[in-house]
Amino acid sequence: MAGIGANSLGAIQNPGSPSGRLESFPVQGAFACQPSPKPAANIDRGLWLSWRAMRRQLAAMPHDLFLICLIHHATRRAFPGERLWTATQLLNPATVRFLRIRNREGCDIYIWPYAPNQNAGYILLDLDRAAPTVLETMRANGHEPCVVLETSPGHLQAWIRVSMLALEPAVATAIGKHLARTYGGDLASTDWRHLGRLAGFTNQKPPRRNCRGYAPWVKVLYAHADLAAGGAALLREAQNGLPGPEKPAPAFSPMPYTGTIASTMATGIYAEWLRRLRIPERFLQPDWSIADKWIAKELLRQGTPAAAVAAILRAGSPGFPRRHSHPEEYLGRTLARAAVELEAAPFPRRNPGLP
Repeated sequence: MAGIGANSLGAIQNPGSPSGRLESFPVQGAFACQPSPKPAANIDRGLWLSWRAMRRQLAAMPHDLFLICLIHHATRRAFPGERLWTATQLLNPATVRFLRIRNREGCDIYIWPYAPNQNAGYILLDLDRAAPTVLETMRANGHEPCVVLETSPGHLQAWIRVSMLALEPAVATAIGKHLARTYGGDLASTDWRHLGRLAGFTNQKPPRRNCRGYAPWVKVLYAHADLAAGGAALLREAQNGLPGPEKPAPAFSPMPYTGTIASTMATGIYAEWLRRLRIPERFLQPDWSIADKWIAKELLRQGTPAAAVAAILRAGSPGFPRRHSHPEEYLGRTLARAAVELEAAPFPRRNPGLP
């Protein structure tokens, strides 16, 4: 997710265009508002069709900012210059034209409703091998999608809006895994910030091409700005511990604080919470500052004294103090942020065996 937030005016040049000329990645605010393209004789009909599909998807996923990521299917490299966009900026004809050019060059176009270090309330469900009646079942269960895309024949993606407010990463991931297990979705696509397809462009994966070698279009099958009727129930279940096939972890009681903690014991407590929050499983290169805060919140929630929490972080956080020039000030800031967030969102205690 490198580049999130780097949304200043300007452009990133692309030396790999077919013409050999340098082309620019249009970024947030680079274009003034223009009238919508119309399917007239003097307009590219393909441009209009992409614009219309994008408009349907974005209208059904109202949000302030979207992250757009272009990934080349052959090299799996992201196109330089991930940027944050409003829906209006994305629907600018110049932006649509740019994305279509990159798509023809072999880039898949992905989108994610952006919330800083959180999930915006939208859960992605990848239904590559789901039952034919899965959408009817989801609606009957109160898990109705706001957007359903056909990414290639027989392969679907659904966005379910479960909350109007941003969700903590662990809660969003837990909801995604629960929905994937329930409806036969891809468990590998359930992390809280997983990218989904943007409608109106082709799926460049070679296995998805038809017998004539053409890439399939990502189509909108359903789009309506719905909030899932069962979203609140999903959120409560996630906060209390979603049911799953895993064997529940044994209860973990916080140790009483007597003024000192042995280094080996503190390291063991930190490692135990890393396992319970599944941080190594979910993040290839974890941000240890964020991990420290999450673990601090869990320990504070259980009533562990702040001094004991600081000792656990000091002994257990990998490589501590890392690059922190003032380690004790860092610990103080981390505990303060954890306490503020805990007070702002005092949700019920989750099952410590699940994120």
